[in-house]
Amino acid sequence: MIKKVVIAAAGKGTRMLHLTKNKSKHLIKVQKKPFLSYLLDNLLKAEYKEIILVIGYKGEKIKEFLKEYNSKDCKIKVVNQFDILDKDEYGTLCPLQCIKDMVKENFLMVCGDNLYSPRDLKSFNIDDNYNYVAGFCHEYPEKYGVLVSDNGFLKKIVEKPKEYVGNLVNTGLYKFTPEIFDKISMIKLSPRGEYELTDAITLLAKDRKVKIKKIQDYWLDFGNPSDILRVSNFLKNGSSNLSTNK
Repeated sequence: MIKKVVIAAAGKGTRMLHLTKNKSKHLIKVQKKPFLSYLLDNLLKAEYKEIILVIGYKGEKIKEFLKEYNSKDCKIKVVNQFDILDKDEYGTLCPLQCIKDMVKENFLMVCGDNLYSPRDLKSFNIDDNYNYVAGFCHEYPEKYGVLVSDNGFLKKIVEKPKEYVGNLVNTGLYKFTPEIFDKISMIKLSPRGEYELTDAITLLAKDRKVKIKKIQDYWLDFGNPSDILRVSNFLKNGSSNLSTNK
């Protein structure tokens, strides 16, 4: 049984504009609670007991939040990305670089600015020798990384495709084996100057080590100011147009 979860929460959230001047987007309040608290709540409901939270921008604010959150049902370890990596190093692969010596078993990884149901989170508790990426059928796949399947295995990820290659998009929820750490040293800067987690996943996919698993309930991305109202309405009403995003 998988107990460990890595949450990537080091970024500022520049698309949230002035709202992230004094705090990271993970702490922007929705229905009077920081967004991050909803993700943590659902992880606990899914029975994950050990959380490694990788912070960076305004990390002291997240530490303050955790003192207030103070759940007795799990252990939360905080790792500051800026203490381990050069501040010029940036990208979705960086949180894994920070924790590679701390995790020796299968684990879950989620983006701290995304929300998933406890049921979907629990469904990724698959303690086998494969890696898994969560896909969500989306009305506008061209805005995301699209997962291309080969009989249930990931063939490749096409970032923001200009031509239609499918509508199953990457949601930033993963189950990894320690094999993911073997790929880190092989990753070079992407054309946009970042170290991309999807590049490491692509290398695993070439070894036929990555399976695709569909989100059954919901996926909420928290990246733009308009998402605040969208997530708020969902939490309040339990429904929203989840297939449409901006």
